[in-house]
Amino acid sequence: MEADKDKKLAQHTAIQQPYQQDIHTVLREMSASIAEQRVKIAFLEKENQDQRETNKEILAQQTTLQQPCLQDIHAVLREMTASLAVQKEQITLLQQENQVKQVAFSASLLDQGYGDTGPFNIHINLIFKHVFTNIGNAYNPHTGIFTAPVRGVYHFDWSVYARANNKTGAALFRNGEHIFLAYENPTSGDVSGSNAASLRLEVGDQVSVRLWANTRIFDDQYHHTSFSGHLIFTM
Repeated sequence: MEADKDKKLAQHTAIQQPYQQDIHTVLREMSASIAEQRVKIAFLEKENQDQRETNKEILAQQTTLQQPCLQDIHAVLREMTASLAVQKEQITLLQQENQVKQVAFSASLLDQGYGDTGPFNIHINLIFKHVFTNIGNAYNPHTGIFTAPVRGVYHFDWSVYARANNKTGAALFRNGEHIFLAYENPTSGDVSGSNAASLRLEVGDQVSVRLWANTRIFDDQYHHTSFSGHLIFTM
């Protein structure tokens, strides 16, 4: 009986040994596979970390590259804005200059009615009240004075008329200085006189016509006595 038990135990042990060997083999393979997976996972994590770092560097480089571009764009916009402002100012100045270049006036002595003016024992500034043309508004019909709006050369004409053997005369003045005189001393009847001058004027210079002392002038609806001027060219 004992011999049979020992024999059966030996057979059972012999049968179990291959199974135990297979289990150990499987466990070793699983351990090796797990270790390999861990290595792969660690490698992938390292690779992902490297990729994240690379992405950060690329993003930082893009940001660094974009900043100068944005700065350049803002600089260009500022330059364009400044250039537009300058162009607008230049256009405004050109428009003003074109308006200033359009200077011309013509006026006669009396606004209505008829009659003589003078004589006086001094030169009297004449106010030509009937304005036909006053482009640029450089002539003042309330004072009779023309004020140069721009530096340049201007041309002026003036004429005087007198009736019944009366002496007549009027002089052109610039800034209070006598320039030219139109004067007539008749021997009989009515008489008229005229003169003209081209003057170089600075901005603000004033030109007017004054009745010559001890003479008289006449005007009516036919506008015998007049004062005219215009800008020839700027300087």
